[in-house]
Amino acid sequence: MKRLALMFGLVALFATPSFAISEFGKQFKAKIMESELPDEYKKTVRKANCYICHVKGEKKDDVRNEYGKAVKKFLSAEDFPKEYIKSNPEEAKAKILAGFQKANELKSTDGRAFGAKIKAHELPATDAGLDD
Repeated sequence: MKRLALMFGLVALFATPSFAISEFGKQFKAKIMESELPDEYKKTVRKANCYICHVKGEKKDDVRNEYGKAVKKFLSAEDFPKEYIKSNPEEAKAKILAGFQKANELKSTDGRAFGAKIKAHELPATDAGLDD
């Protein structure tokens, strides 16, 4: 019985950050889908999914692309435990979207702001690695 409780405790401990990160992706996609951006771009965002911030073929915990690194400057999974998101969904959403807005003001390696790239119907990261 103690082992079972320990296992559930460990799962809860390690599941919380991934829950927050999935909430980041959910809010990013929701904001794009609510926007006036073309359906083709929305389809591209859905297809890119996690690779908006992460690098395809790499461990998500370890490797982020340039946009993911920019987002991480303003959003940390530890600041969004599952309980907080569930009990304060609107506040969490506002904070997450504010973090994305701040990240969107930063510049990509190509010299353009991430937000400008999104408005131009491009994925924000130059190094997203989604060519295949």
